[in-house]
Amino acid sequence: MPGISGTMYPPGTPVAISGRGSSVDAFVDGDWLPLAWWEFAEGLSEGVPDS
Repeated sequence: MPGISGTMYPPGTPVAISGRGSSVDAFVDGDWLPLAWWEFAEGLSEGVPDS
Protein backbone atom coordinates (compact mmCIF):
# COMPACT_ATOMS: atom_id res chain seq x y z
CA MET A 1 0.00 0.00 0.00
CA PRO A 2 1.51 3.37 -0.94
CA GLY A 3 1.42 6.18 1.59
CA ILE A 4 0.77 9.77 0.54
CA SER A 5 4.57 10.26 0.62
CA GLY A 6 5.04 7.54 -2.00
CA THR A 7 6.58 5.10 0.50
CA MET A 8 5.33 1.53 -0.05
CA TYR A 9 4.17 -0.35 3.06
CA PRO A 10 3.86 -4.16 2.98
CA PRO A 11 0.73 -6.02 4.08
CA GLY A 12 0.62 -6.36 7.85
CA THR A 13 2.27 -2.99 8.56
CA PRO A 14 0.87 -1.68 11.87
CA VAL A 15 -1.07 1.56 11.39
CA ALA A 16 -2.65 4.14 13.70
CA ILE A 17 -6.37 4.45 12.93
CA SER A 18 -8.29 7.69 13.35
CA GLY A 19 -12.08 7.66 12.95
CA ARG A 20 -14.61 4.84 13.04
CA GLY A 21 -16.89 2.82 10.85
CA SER A 22 -16.34 3.32 7.14
CA SER A 23 -14.78 6.77 7.64
CA VAL A 24 -11.24 6.07 8.85
CA ASP A 25 -7.77 7.48 8.28
CA ALA A 26 -4.67 5.34 8.72
CA PHE A 27 -1.19 6.64 9.49
CA VAL A 28 2.32 5.17 9.70
CA ASP A 29 4.68 7.64 11.39
CA GLY A 30 2.55 10.55 10.12
CA ASP A 31 2.30 9.18 6.56
CA TRP A 32 -1.38 8.95 5.54
CA LEU A 33 -2.55 5.67 3.97
CA PRO A 34 -5.75 5.50 1.90
CA LEU A 35 -7.18 2.37 3.56
CA ALA A 36 -10.77 1.27 3.12
CA TRP A 37 -12.64 -0.10 6.15
CA TRP A 38 -12.18 -3.71 4.99
CA GLU A 39 -8.37 -3.39 4.78
CA PHE A 40 -7.59 -3.35 8.49
CA ALA A 41 -8.41 -5.31 11.66
CA GLU A 42 -9.38 -3.60 14.91
CA GLY A 43 -8.98 -4.81 18.46
CA LEU A 44 -5.70 -6.70 18.19
CA SER A 45 -3.14 -5.95 20.88
CA GLU A 46 0.50 -6.85 21.16
CA GLY A 47 1.22 -9.57 23.65
CA VAL A 48 -2.12 -11.32 23.18
CA PRO A 49 -1.38 -15.05 22.85
CA ASP A 50 -2.58 -16.89 19.74
CA SER A 51 -5.51 -19.24 20.30
